[in-house]
Amino acid sequence: MDYDGVTVLVPTYDEAETIGQVIDDFHDHGFDDVLVVDGGSDDGTDEIAEKRGARVVYQSGSGKGQAVREGVREHVDREYVLMLDGDATYRVDDADAMIEPLFENDAEHVIGDRFADMHEGAMTRFNRIGNRIINRGFAYVHGEDFGDILSGYRAFTRESFLRMTLSSDGFGVETEMAVECAKRGIRTTVVPITYLPRPSGSDTNLRPIRDGGIIFLELYRRAKTNNPLFYFGSLGVLSTLTGLLIAVYVLVEWITVNVSHEVLAVVSGFGIIFGVQLLMFGALADLVLTLHRDTLQKIDEATESE
Repeated sequence: MDYDGVTVLVPTYDEAETIGQVIDDFHDHGFDDVLVVDGGSDDGTDEIAEKRGARVVYQSGSGKGQAVREGVREHVDREYVLMLDGDATYRVDDADAMIEPLFENDAEHVIGDRFADMHEGAMTRFNRIGNRIINRGFAYVHGEDFGDILSGYRAFTRESFLRMTLSSDGFGVETEMAVECAKRGIRTTVVPITYLPRPSGSDTNLRPIRDGGIIFLELYRRAKTNNPLFYFGSLGVLSTLTGLLIAVYVLVEWITVNVSHEVLAVVSGFGIIFGVQLLMFGALADLVLTLHRDTLQKIDEATESE
């Protein structure tokens, strides 16, 4: 397989224990352009990467998301990008399977499914549960099942990446990319890969609770433009139920002990009215989005027929 059109993108931060092995593996496999975007490592990651023959650039900000955006937009000029972490948990042996759908024009974005062959110790039970919940939530909210939206092993065309609107600076970038693929109709496929445990002596930069919370918030926030009925509807249901619960409390207090709660009654009414309005707005926004997608589809079909 010819890799002349492929840049291997590796965002790093303090990966001195593993980055050398990652670069050597991909060079030995035939990749001649390995780009390391370093986030200001203190352990000599950048020096090791340079000695192993990688291109090393330093991101202007911080966080994986910012490194990926800046790396692709400013330092990649090839047609295809193969992205992975620098912690040696992904195998170069899976690279061909990741890139082939792009070469065959069967997809514009490829996600490596770590759950297809996850070695023992590669992910804690807590992280597995969190990943499953996030993936199911994504499928429900955005209507696409990408198997493993948090996977860091990706292959994509540079053109499709530039069509995405990405803003996350941290580990939420994978979630953002998955949402953008679903939202913009970027042809996406999932391939099975092997996921290895981190080598002894290397430490993860992932903080499960903190980063998991960020990912959940990003997933919900992005539903605003891709599934407005869910986004506004869930807020509307919450507001309506809260108003109804307060109304029940006020009514019980008035009947049983003859105590009126005028302020709470007003809050209850406001909550119910606001909730109903959100539900109506969500339904209207969903209708507009459906009409918009239908119009775009007709335009695409007319363009292709010409």
